[in-house]
Formats: sequence, C-alpha cells, structure tokens
Amino acid sequence: MRRLPFGLLFILLVIGLGFYVAWPTTAAVFGRPTGLVQGLDLQGGVRLVYELDLSNTANDNRNQAIESTRRVIERRVNATGVTEPLIQPGRLGRSQTMIVELPGIKDVQEAIDLIGKTAQLEFRESDDGQSWRPTGLGGKMLSDASVTFDPTTNKPQVGLKFNADGAALFGQITTRNIGKPVAIFLDEEIISAPTVQSIIDSGEAVITGEFTIQEVRQLVTLLNAGALEVPIKLVEQRAVGATLGVESVKKSLVAGLIGLVLVAVFMVLSYRLAGFVAVLSLLGYAAITMSLFKLIPVTLTLAGIAGFILSIGMAVDANILIFERLREELREKKSLKVALEESFRRAWPSVRDSNFATLITCGILYFTTSGLVRGFALTLAIGVIVSLFSSITASRAFLRLTAASSFGARQLEKV
Repeated sequence: MRRLPFGLLFILLVIGLGFYVAWPTTAAVFGRPTGLVQGLDLQGGVRLVYELDLSNTANDNRNQAIESTRRVIERRVNATGVTEPLIQPGRLGRSQTMIVELPGIKDVQEAIDLIGKTAQLEFRESDDGQSWRPTGLGGKMLSDASVTFDPTTNKPQVGLKFNADGAALFGQITTRNIGKPVAIFLDEEIISAPTVQSIIDSGEAVITGEFTIQEVRQLVTLLNAGALEVPIKLVEQRAVGATLGVESVKKSLVAGLIGLVLVAVFMVLSYRLAGFVAVLSLLGYAAITMSLFKLIPVTLTLAGIAGFILSIGMAVDANILIFERLREELREKKSLKVALEESFRRAWPSVRDSNFATLITCGILYFTTSGLVRGFALTLAIGVIVSLFSSITASRAFLRLTAASSFGARQLEKV
C-alpha cells in the first residue's frame, strides 16, 4: 500500500497527458504537430483505375505480374508522401485493373504522371550508324538511384549505382566504347548520350541533362521504385468528396458515444461502485488511445474507427472478467483486500490470452493485407494494448484507492 500513491500518481499523469493530447484544440505537443490524419473516405481525394495490358504475359505468370505491378505502384505512391493509399487489383469487364485511391492528394496530375510511367531504363551503344543497339544493361541491375549535383555546373543529375553483375557489364560497355557515346533510354526515349572518356568499373554512372530538381527527384523515385511489370493505362479518374465521410464520421461518433453510455450504464447497474470505477478507467483508456492516434499518427478511416470502437468493448470485457472473479472471491468469505488481489491475479491469464490472440490476428491482418483492412488492424491493436493498461493497471489502482476508505470498502463488497 505504501507504493500506491506513487503508482496512482503515475497513472493519473498518463491519463491526464492523454486527455491533453486527445483534446481537439491541441495542435502540438513539445513542438511536435499533432492531429488526426484522415483517410480517403473521411477527407476525400482521388480514385484512379488503371487497365493492365497482360496480352504479352503468359497465363501462368499473370498473378505474379499483377502483384509486381501493385508493389511498384505502391512504392511510387509512397514516395509522394500520400498516407494510407489503397492499391488493389480489380476487374473491369474482362480486363484486369489496378485501383489506386489517394486520400488528400493535392497535385493529382503529378501522381498520375508518376504512376503511369513504365520506367524501363536501358543503356544502348552506337552501331556506327544512325541507330542504337541494346547492351543488356538496364534497370533490373540497378541497386540505387540518388539525386546528385554536377561539381562543375552545380546542375542536378541522377546518380546510378549498379549491382555486381551490372557493374561488371558496365565496365565491359565502357571499355569497348571509349571515345564513343553510350545512350541512356527511359521508356524508349533517349534522355542522355554522354561520350565515354574512360573505363568505368566502379559500377557507378550519372544521367545528365537539362533537368530541373523536380524532374531529377521524380526520375530517382521512378528508378528506385522499379519498372512496371506490364504496361498500364488510365481508364477512370474520379474525385472523391469528403461530404459522405463527414456524415459517416458524425454517425460513427454518435454510435460510439451511445455505445459508451450504454456500456457505462450497464457496468454501474451490474457492479455498482466497481462498475463506476471501471467507467473512469474506460474514459482514461479512450483518451490515451486517441492521443496515440494523433502522435503516431494513425490514418483514420471508417474501418479504423470500427476497430477503435471494437477495442472499447474488449476493454470492458476484461473488467467484467475481473469483477465476476471478485464476486466469487467475496462469496468464499475472503476479505476485500485479499479478494481484490485474487480477482486480478486469477483473471489475468484469461485477459492476457484473449488479448494476445486478438493481437496475433491483428498482426496477420496488418502484414498480409493493405489499405482499409490494415487501418482496422492497427487501430484495434493499439486499442487492445492500451486496454491492458486501463483494465489491469488503472482499474486496480483505482479500486485499491476506493477500498482504502470505509465507505468505498462497503460499496465494493456489494459488487
């Protein structure tokens, strides 16, 4: 009991900080901006549908080509800073498509240009005529692309670094082309044709030209993301308004508040003072969870809100297990102090196992899916982790404090 005040002070400090961060008017904490990041269904954005040209892809390789295309598009979109994009395969009649949803995007055309480029990088050498022949060196041998600057002119350029095979091949190409140009093609268009001055066996090269810094950054993004496995064509572009999202948020918040009130009434009627203590812990749980959503930050979608509301029910479920165990301990004529400690000790394995099982499911959903499902898994997992703190640590501290007074002890014995 001597350690109770210090533990209780820490819990109250955490809950108080949670309320402060979660408060709608709190825009920054310790100089760090805080705010709820909203997904496409809440803040609006753009929905793009691309048709995939699989005509030159064997049937056995189509699934792999579709998944590879999805990963490349995802890397390109992530480079633009868009949060929680949804990128998933779909169908339009008999055609295979890729659906790309970008919440809160400002420059739609830039995203379209970035996503749609095939980005096939290839080095070609002159055949002493008017054409260029392939050398076999291309983007698949590229290990990294970066923004660099010409040390003489200070103009932006693209620095290339090849893997071991690419470095060896590039050395052979420069050896046989000293004094001759080697052209760099991107999507069958020549973007640079520097003359080889010496043998380059370091596996590094640069793409120079009259580029702006923005063009160089975009080219670096394309090269690092990789080339698309198959050609794609934009067949649908639709702006998604936030009006439906605002209405849905209001309905979700109303539903959440109604559920919270009903749960609070049920807990107080069923467990009296102990139920009231659980409600206080639940309010602290909600504040801490919302503060984490703002600090991480978590991109909230309607699915994410559903995960949060579901975690509230799980937090209450833990308290119910504890209070039912408390009733059993009191029926065995144990003192309130012993009954409290035994109820938490014996209920803990059930609470732990059920929550860990949920966390494992959340992990599977988060790492094997994308988009809205990942958002649901993340908010549910955060809620479950915080609920362990509120239902075990916070509730126990509050109940111990309540049991320290004669009035509180008498009321708790009526649980």
